[in-house]
Amino acid sequence: MRIAFIGLGNMGGGMAANLAKAGHEVRAFDLSEAALAKAEERGATRAADAAAAVEGADAVVTMLPAGKHVAEVYRSSVFGKAPTSALLLDCSTIDVATAKAVEAEARAAGYEMVDAPVSGGIAAAEGGTLTFMVGGTDAGFERARPILEQMGKAVIHAGDSGAGQAAKIVNNMLLAVTMAGTCEAFVLASKLGLDPQVFFDISSKASGQSWSMTSYCPVPGVGPETPADRGYEGGFAAQLMLKDLRLAAEAAGSVNAYTPMGGEAQELYERFVQRGGGAKDFSALIKMIDDSWTAPGDRN
Repeated sequence: MRIAFIGLGNMGGGMAANLAKAGHEVRAFDLSEAALAKAEERGATRAADAAAAVEGADAVVTMLPAGKHVAEVYRSSVFGKAPTSALLLDCSTIDVATAKAVEAEARAAGYEMVDAPVSGGIAAAEGGTLTFMVGGTDAGFERARPILEQMGKAVIHAGDSGAGQAAKIVNNMLLAVTMAGTCEAFVLASKLGLDPQVFFDISSKASGQSWSMTSYCPVPGVGPETPADRGYEGGFAAQLMLKDLRLAAEAAGSVNAYTPMGGEAQELYERFVQRGGGAKDFSALIKMIDDSWTAPGDRN
């Protein structure tokens, strides 16, 4: 299959490489010369621009920073440039309104399109173990599934157009809330004299357990290995979590939903990013919740 891949950042680069590894002819484009060079090294063919990438494509995959970039690329470089037989898959995380609008324009132009944002982070993108939440028609989902399965471990049809984006931002709002609570709990446990490992052993098997506790513990040396064991480098950057929380707040406002815990989590991550933590993993929030926090040493 000839697949155009537009957007080769931290996530897109690994995703495009997995499609090339699966035997597809991947024609890639990104504004970054370094990203293009790396994509070539990993089996993709460089395209001069986005319009050249989609020419004659069987499928077009985009992985872009925000809704305005998605709308601009599809309107200027995909619609009318890619064959109408091509399946369009936007894997970016963007606002629901833009996702629905671009997909409506795609249908009007004769294309099948799905929104398919991802969960899993950079390591999952590299390893082909992402989870895809897909919005679109049943037919679009069935066409998209074989392509997405070559980049992920789970491909789930969330519903109609925009449902993939809705599922992604609501999931990440919940993740932000549980991580903030987990960080608070470890700080309080420490101040009350509890050993972090002992607290983990208790809470991870009790009613306080969550994914943030058992799979992504924010304390170095406790539980499975996480970014906390690497100085909070890698993983899911706090600035990206903040982006998703802003999208969730925007979506909540559009449907008059009351999300006070989501709002509190957004406020915490706003402050953390403003204080220079944007590039750190989102679990590094524990360092801001208590500046005097001293976690156990790194793993040996």
